[in-house]
Amino acid sequence: MKIVIAPDSFKESMSGKVACEAIERGLKKVLKDVKFEKVPMADGGEGTTQSLVDATNGKIYCVEVTNPLGEKISSKLGILGDGKTAILEMASASGLELISREKRNPMITTTFGTGELIKKALDLKVSTILIGIGGSATNDGGAGMIQALGGKLLDKENKQIGFGGGELSKLEKIDLSNLDKRLQNVKIIVACDVDNPLTGEKGASYIFGRQKGGTDETIKILDNNLKHFAQVIRKDLNVDVENVAGAGAAGGLGAGLMAFLSAELKKGIEIVIEYSHLEEKLKDATLVITGEGSIDAQTRFGKTPYGVAKTAKKYDIPVIAVAGNVGEDIEILYDYGFDAIFSILPGVQSLETALKNGEKNLERVSENIARFILALKK
Repeated sequence: MKIVIAPDSFKESMSGKVACEAIERGLKKVLKDVKFEKVPMADGGEGTTQSLVDATNGKIYCVEVTNPLGEKISSKLGILGDGKTAILEMASASGLELISREKRNPMITTTFGTGELIKKALDLKVSTILIGIGGSATNDGGAGMIQALGGKLLDKENKQIGFGGGELSKLEKIDLSNLDKRLQNVKIIVACDVDNPLTGEKGASYIFGRQKGGTDETIKILDNNLKHFAQVIRKDLNVDVENVAGAGAAGGLGAGLMAFLSAELKKGIEIVIEYSHLEEKLKDATLVITGEGSIDAQTRFGKTPYGVAKTAKKYDIPVIAVAGNVGEDIEILYDYGFDAIFSILPGVQSLETALKNGEKNLERVSENIARFILALKK
């Protein structure tokens, strides 16, 4: 018997790796002579770097970068076990959670730190860079990112424009002659789970600008500035990314990565499944156990447990999911590859208590699952 354990992190409670270990401990209390394969998972958002590093026995590197407000902070990137693939999250350098609510202002926040993370990956001589672009504090179209990599965004006086989405109106010319040459030999794949265009009512500024500190007035300015940015990209690079699905992700960083670095945008869970080699690991499995902090009807729209279940069903493998919160509307998930779904909570308790005891609760429920498996075998 082989059981593949492939959960996402339980947000604010435990990482995917810790969740794997808790599930394994619970199962091992009951099941003997069983092979366990632990594959920490993620969906391209927060925790993806750690999960893929853990799943492939890779390494984390700490890097000093520039935060969205131009201050120096410590960030991190991962190198996967193959030694040739880097993984980074733009949120760890240019994310919303790095700055306090009162200081959030997409007119001035920059993606420069994300560019610095990419540069560090190049220093480590990788051939592929995976980038998660959720949770940004920025609306600069990736302007800061490309400046960090040697690109020049010049105004009418031939000087570099400043940081932030508010500066894009000054852009007259894009000069990539000094862009880091190593980028020509690197494949860049972006984890992007939104399909917003760069501009317009469904674009970066109008849909995501307010949570980043934008006002009615500045959101209109930011949208117009991104339109201008797209026009200059068309003129100087002969690339049109304004209405491409995903271009509006992370304040237009999706557009910048496509236009400047020829990046490919993919669903986050698809990237994690590929680079964790999940499919290969579960081909001969008897059972798959997945999960994350919360599972409900929305899980079927690209969340980690759905991606795991979908992959397992290619080989007709039963799938059990576990979660801290199980929504009342989960019945639909049984049509999407799930065979059983369990809450790990022992009873009514505060969120603080549930998060604190998550590991213990997950281990206990896994033991109960194992006892049921053993009863069936008998």
